[in-house]
Amino acid sequence: MNRNIRLALVPLLLLAVLSAAMTWYLASTAGGPPAPSLPSGPVTETLSRNDLPLPTADKPSQLVPAVAGLVVPAELPASLDGTSVPQGWARVDSAGNLIPTAQLRTLFEYYLSALGEETLPQLVARIRQALAVLVEPARQQAMEVLAGYLDYKLAVSDLEASYQGQGATGAAELARRMGEVQALRRSFLDDRTATAFFAADEAVDEFQVARLRIREDSNLTADEQAAAIARAEQALPAPLREARQATRRFADYERVKATLADDPEALRRYRETEFGEAAARRLEQAEAEREDWGRRWQAYSDERSRLQASGLAAPELAAGIERLRASYFHGAELARAEALDSIR
Repeated sequence: MNRNIRLALVPLLLLAVLSAAMTWYLASTAGGPPAPSLPSGPVTETLSRNDLPLPTADKPSQLVPAVAGLVVPAELPASLDGTSVPQGWARVDSAGNLIPTAQLRTLFEYYLSALGEETLPQLVARIRQALAVLVEPARQQAMEVLAGYLDYKLAVSDLEASYQGQGATGAAELARRMGEVQALRRSFLDDRTATAFFAADEAVDEFQVARLRIREDSNLTADEQAAAIARAEQALPAPLREARQATRRFADYERVKATLADDPEALRRYRETEFGEAAARRLEQAEAEREDWGRRWQAYSDERSRLQASGLAAPELAAGIERLRASYFHGAELARAEALDSIR
């Protein structure tokens, strides 16, 4: 999605993140937690032309057949270490034809999220390896979908550039740009695949435009605007409506938590009343783990800064930071710390 549309959707994306946090807090832990996987959305849709291995390929789709024999490392990129590969995407009909699903797009984005740690050809090769479990004709169909999806991502980047950094000036302009993106999707993917991949995104887009139109209507009172937005929200798919409701619940909890910061017993009683005793225990444990991580990350960051200021040569500095990181973090936490270090 172009940058201007993404900016307009920031409030909803924040809602989605907060909702995911609440879901994780309150999920049942029976049998122990599963290996974490990357969130299903939102994702960065664009590819840069700088990601292409020119002159070998000037379109991402050319990489799909070109990387057939490319050998990739056995270990995943650091940001994917400790995560689980998305499941549920390998669906075919009775004739062996591919059934496109949102999960297939999630598989693509799971690997493409590591762009920068590995090259685009390497990541496309990883996706090809994953798709190899499909039987024909679904396997070839999935390769064709991948090719179209990659070219679409590059085209979105070009569309974004055409706006020259100019934000949408209102609901009408935002709707026009969203229409351009939707048309672009269907020029690289058939309608069935585009709908499977982007139905949830487009429902959110339409809700965002509707909400902006309501906000722009000066004839409506604040109460009327709130009621109109609530009606518009009913057009969202049930999972998205539930996510927004969970997010509001989480926001209410955060406000209460701030109010009761000096009274842990009162906060514990509130958790138990609001979420139930078992979920309250999980929530309390999750918050304790988050606070512990925060303390260790801050202590590690302080020591890392001192190490960087010590004047060590680059090889010694890198080795020192690696030892320091390993003294604070282990397992999946270590991979998370490495990923955070790589972007600062």
